[in-house]
Amino acid sequence: MFDPYSVILRPLVTEQSMSGLADKKYAFVVRKNANKTEIKNAIEKIFSVKVDSVNTMNMKGKTKRMGRHVGKRPDWKKAIVQLTAESKEIEFFEGM
Repeated sequence: MFDPYSVILRPLVTEQSMSGLADKKYAFVVRKNANKTEIKNAIEKIFSVKVDSVNTMNMKGKTKRMGRHVGKRPDWKKAIVQLTAESKEIEFFEGM
């Protein structure tokens, strides 16, 4: 069994992700090796909601420069979670 708090790392709060709140779509940063089923079960357990669908995408880390030194931010995974119509809203996002 997995710990749901280790699957969901943090909510993704951006202007684009906040525009999806009207359609009950929420964005999260998740573990790189988490699959859609693990993400769905973790969201349902943490927030006590019903999940309709989960879309995931692997995001590449940006290359950054500081003078002549080049570095790279880490790659990460984004999950967009669609709740069912009769499900309640996630109150974590309501105050934003």
